[in-house]
Amino acid sequence: MIQTPGLWLTILAFVLVIGPLVFVHEMGHYLAGRLFGVKADAFSIGFGREIFGVTDKRGTRWKFGWLPLGGYVKFAGDMNAASQPDAEWLSLPAEERAKTFQVKPLWQRAIIVAAGPAVNFLLAVLILMGFAVAYGDSRTTTVVGAVEKGSAAAAIALQPGDRITSVGGRSVEWFEDIRRYVRIRAGEQAEVTFDRGGTSIRRTVTIGTQIQRDRFDNEYRLGLLGVAPAQAVRVSVGLLEAPGVAVRGVRDIVTMMVETLGQIITGKRSVKELGGPLSIAKASGEQLALGPDAFVFLIALVSINLGFINLLPVPMLDGGHLFFYAIEAVQRRPVKPQVQEWAFRGGLAALLALMMLVTFNDLGAFGLWKNLAGLIG
Repeated sequence: MIQTPGLWLTILAFVLVIGPLVFVHEMGHYLAGRLFGVKADAFSIGFGREIFGVTDKRGTRWKFGWLPLGGYVKFAGDMNAASQPDAEWLSLPAEERAKTFQVKPLWQRAIIVAAGPAVNFLLAVLILMGFAVAYGDSRTTTVVGAVEKGSAAAAIALQPGDRITSVGGRSVEWFEDIRRYVRIRAGEQAEVTFDRGGTSIRRTVTIGTQIQRDRFDNEYRLGLLGVAPAQAVRVSVGLLEAPGVAVRGVRDIVTMMVETLGQIITGKRSVKELGGPLSIAKASGEQLALGPDAFVFLIALVSINLGFINLLPVPMLDGGHLFFYAIEAVQRRPVKPQVQEWAFRGGLAALLALMMLVTFNDLGAFGLWKNLAGLIG
């Protein structure tokens, strides 16, 4: 039975996910700027016309925009997304100019820019630490306990008692390592190495495909090897061990993001799998309906996504700024303003095109195009 969370719960969940994460991201920039003495003119959650706001004693305008799909910190002297100084910057008194972003050393500017994504990753680490302490960590070995008949594992004659040592050329220590590799490679070929009685055996397998549907009627295409572990083990995690477990969890999620993005770029996955704000809103409502644990874990995932995407070397994103700073560090002078301006225009165009694509995908996932085709037909 399909159980939809409803429109208002979905809207509430989306606001509860995006709002705090954008605030945390921008707060990273803001606090790093304050650390190095940079004045912030504005701190905005949302874009466009201001709905309401307040100005603090430092002269920073804290406000909410009508379009809640992001946010920004505008530091003193900024004129545009490339953080180029405005026309009045040179005429500022020396004391005020010293508080602007542009006058700071390269390393300080880089830290200020990188602080936003860094805080997103830190938040995810803290959340995963909480899950590790509360629920423990999976430490299931790669010894095969059962092989499903007709599965990919059966096709290469895996047997109970075999210990899988590598998949796709990657060594695996825990059963979860196998699951992570296989689940995003449905239908692909991979080399599996396993130990049987002290003898190492290497065989090529075509990973199986499993179609799953959840209670909200979402369909997932997952890779399946068709093996079960000999013994599932979950160990308790203490506070001292939790940071390491959480960092590994974030690393594994980022690795999966990079690999999935690479599959889309190389054509192994359809661009239709890219989702946008509407997909995040839908997932937010569904996870909130499932309970607080699922919802908090979604916040960690979205926070990692936000940090990862912002580090991509695309102009308009934090990674684009850092890319230009890297060039500046190498050539010992800033990239020419004209080059930055055209690069950021191109980056803006690319982001707008991507936004249109993912919105098109979202509407298609909601059945809009199919319904319109039915009406026309």
